[in-house]
Amino acid sequence: MTVSVVVSASPERVFDYLQDIANHREFTDHYLVDWHLTRIDSVGKGAGARFRVKAPGNRYSWADATFVEVERPHTIVEAGRTGKDNRIRTLGRYELEPAAGGATRVTFSLETLPATPVDRVMETFGARSWFRRKNLRALRRLRAILEGEEQPRTPRLTVAGG
Repeated sequence: MTVSVVVSASPERVFDYLQDIANHREFTDHYLVDWHLTRIDSVGKGAGARFRVKAPGNRYSWADATFVEVERPHTIVEAGRTGKDNRIRTLGRYELEPAAGGATRVTFSLETLPATPVDRVMETFGARSWFRRKNLRALRRLRAILEGEEQPRTPRLTVAGG
Protein backbone atom coordinates (compact mmCIF):
# COMPACT_ATOMS: atom_id res chain seq x y z
CA MET A 1 0.00 0.00 0.00
CA THR A 2 1.46 3.34 -1.06
CA VAL A 3 0.07 6.89 -0.75
CA SER A 4 1.62 10.30 -1.38
CA VAL A 5 0.97 14.04 -1.16
CA VAL A 6 2.86 17.21 -2.00
CA VAL A 7 3.56 19.50 0.96
CA SER A 8 4.48 23.17 0.55
CA ALA A 9 7.52 22.90 2.82
CA SER A 10 11.16 22.04 2.32
CA PRO A 11 12.27 18.39 2.60
CA GLU A 12 14.36 19.34 5.65
CA ARG A 13 11.35 20.83 7.47
CA VAL A 14 9.15 17.82 6.67
CA PHE A 15 11.95 15.45 7.71
CA ASP A 16 12.49 17.27 11.02
CA TYR A 17 8.79 16.90 11.81
CA LEU A 18 8.54 13.23 10.77
CA GLN A 19 11.72 12.04 12.51
CA ASP A 20 10.03 12.78 15.86
CA ILE A 21 7.65 9.85 16.34
CA ALA A 22 5.78 11.85 19.00
CA ASN A 23 4.47 14.07 16.17
CA HIS A 24 2.88 11.14 14.33
CA ARG A 25 -0.05 11.04 16.74
CA GLU A 26 -1.05 14.54 15.55
CA PHE A 27 -1.84 13.45 11.99
CA THR A 28 -2.88 9.82 12.58
CA ASP A 29 -5.20 10.22 15.59
CA HIS A 30 -8.27 9.49 13.45
CA TYR A 31 -7.33 5.78 13.39
CA LEU A 32 -4.31 5.31 15.71
CA VAL A 33 -5.09 5.99 19.39
CA ASP A 34 -3.73 5.44 22.92
CA TRP A 35 -0.14 6.25 21.97
CA HIS A 36 2.77 5.46 24.32
CA LEU A 37 6.42 6.15 23.60
CA THR A 38 8.78 3.19 23.96
CA ARG A 39 11.72 5.36 25.07
CA ILE A 40 12.28 8.89 26.36
CA ASP A 41 14.00 10.18 23.21
CA SER A 42 11.32 10.29 20.51
CA VAL A 43 13.62 11.51 17.72
CA GLY A 44 15.71 9.53 15.24
CA LYS A 45 16.80 5.93 14.91
CA GLY A 46 15.47 3.73 17.69
CA ALA A 47 12.55 6.01 18.55
CA GLY A 48 9.34 4.04 18.86
CA ALA A 49 5.74 4.01 20.01
CA ARG A 50 2.94 1.60 20.81
CA PHE A 51 -0.67 2.40 19.90
CA ARG A 52 -4.07 0.90 19.13
CA VAL A 53 -5.47 0.65 15.58
CA LYS A 54 -9.17 1.57 15.41
CA ALA A 55 -10.04 -0.83 12.57
CA PRO A 56 -13.51 -2.36 12.22
CA GLY A 57 -13.68 -5.87 13.66
CA ASN A 58 -10.10 -5.68 14.95
CA ARG A 59 -9.94 -7.76 18.15
CA TYR A 60 -6.15 -7.50 18.46
CA SER A 61 -5.71 -3.79 18.03
CA TRP A 62 -2.31 -3.06 19.61
CA ALA A 63 0.60 -2.29 17.29
CA ASP A 64 4.06 -0.79 17.58
CA ALA A 65 6.56 0.93 15.32
CA THR A 66 10.25 1.73 15.78
CA PHE A 67 12.43 3.82 13.49
CA VAL A 68 15.11 1.47 12.12
CA GLU A 69 16.53 3.71 9.40
CA VAL A 70 16.70 7.50 9.42
CA GLU A 71 18.57 9.11 6.51
CA ARG A 72 18.37 12.88 6.52
CA PRO A 73 16.53 14.38 4.65
CA HIS A 74 15.07 11.64 2.43
CA THR A 75 14.09 8.43 4.20
CA ILE A 76 12.55 7.18 7.43
CA VAL A 77 11.84 3.45 7.80
CA GLU A 78 9.81 2.04 10.67
CA ALA A 79 9.51 -1.63 11.58
CA GLY A 80 6.79 -2.95 13.81
CA ARG A 81 4.38 -5.67 14.77
CA THR A 82 0.64 -5.99 15.21
CA GLY A 83 -2.13 -8.56 15.41
CA LYS A 84 -2.65 -11.48 17.74
CA ASP A 85 0.52 -12.11 19.75
CA ASN A 86 2.24 -9.41 17.62
CA ARG A 87 2.77 -12.03 14.92
CA ILE A 88 2.17 -9.75 11.90
CA ARG A 89 5.32 -7.84 10.96
CA THR A 90 4.99 -4.37 9.44
CA LEU A 91 7.38 -2.15 7.52
CA GLY A 92 6.55 1.51 6.89
CA ARG A 93 8.65 3.83 4.74
CA TYR A 94 8.49 7.63 4.38
CA GLU A 95 10.29 8.92 1.32
CA LEU A 96 10.76 12.66 0.79
CA GLU A 97 11.57 14.08 -2.64
CA PRO A 98 11.95 17.73 -3.64
CA ALA A 99 9.05 19.00 -5.76
CA ALA A 100 8.52 22.18 -7.80
CA GLY A 101 8.48 25.49 -5.97
CA GLY A 102 10.40 24.33 -2.90
CA ALA A 103 7.72 21.79 -2.00
CA THR A 104 8.20 18.15 -0.98
CA ARG A 105 6.54 14.97 -2.23
CA VAL A 106 5.91 12.74 0.78
CA THR A 107 5.34 9.07 -0.07
CA PHE A 108 4.36 6.56 2.60
CA SER A 109 4.34 2.84 1.91
CA LEU A 110 3.24 0.12 4.31
CA GLU A 111 4.02 -3.57 3.92
CA THR A 112 2.71 -6.33 6.14
CA LEU A 113 3.86 -9.90 6.49
CA PRO A 114 0.92 -11.97 7.78
CA ALA A 115 2.10 -14.96 9.80
CA THR A 116 -0.82 -17.35 9.26
CA PRO A 117 -3.41 -18.11 6.56
CA VAL A 118 -6.09 -16.52 8.77
CA ASP A 119 -4.04 -13.29 8.93
CA ARG A 120 -3.72 -13.30 5.12
CA VAL A 121 -7.48 -13.76 4.67
CA MET A 122 -8.24 -10.87 7.04
CA GLU A 123 -5.83 -8.65 5.12
CA THR A 124 -7.40 -9.59 1.79
CA PHE A 125 -10.97 -8.78 2.86
CA GLY A 126 -10.85 -5.03 3.20
CA ALA A 127 -7.83 -4.33 5.39
CA ARG A 128 -5.64 -3.08 2.51
CA SER A 129 -8.18 -0.58 1.19
CA TRP A 130 -9.09 0.55 4.70
CA PHE A 131 -5.42 1.23 5.56
CA ARG A 132 -4.89 2.98 2.23
CA ARG A 133 -7.80 5.38 2.92
CA LYS A 134 -6.66 6.06 6.50
CA ASN A 135 -3.04 6.65 5.50
CA LEU A 136 -4.02 8.97 2.65
CA ARG A 137 -6.09 11.00 5.11
CA ALA A 138 -3.12 11.00 7.51
CA LEU A 139 -0.80 12.43 4.83
CA ARG A 140 -3.38 15.09 3.94
CA ARG A 141 -3.56 16.04 7.62
CA LEU A 142 0.25 16.10 7.76
CA ARG A 143 0.22 18.53 4.84
CA ALA A 144 -2.40 20.74 6.54
CA ILE A 145 -0.40 20.83 9.79
CA LEU A 146 2.90 21.66 8.07
CA GLU A 147 1.28 24.30 5.88
CA GLY A 148 -0.40 25.92 8.91
CA GLU A 149 -3.96 25.19 7.78
CA GLU A 150 -4.74 22.83 10.67
CA GLN A 151 -3.76 22.86 14.31
CA PRO A 152 -2.99 19.49 15.90
CA ARG A 153 -6.06 18.26 17.81
CA THR A 154 -4.12 16.26 20.37
CA PRO A 155 -1.59 17.36 22.98
CA ARG A 156 2.04 16.53 22.34
CA LEU A 157 2.90 12.92 23.14
CA THR A 158 5.27 12.48 26.07
CA VAL A 159 6.54 9.68 28.26
CA ALA A 160 4.13 8.61 31.00
CA GLY A 161 4.36 10.95 33.94
CA GLY A 162 6.10 13.57 31.76
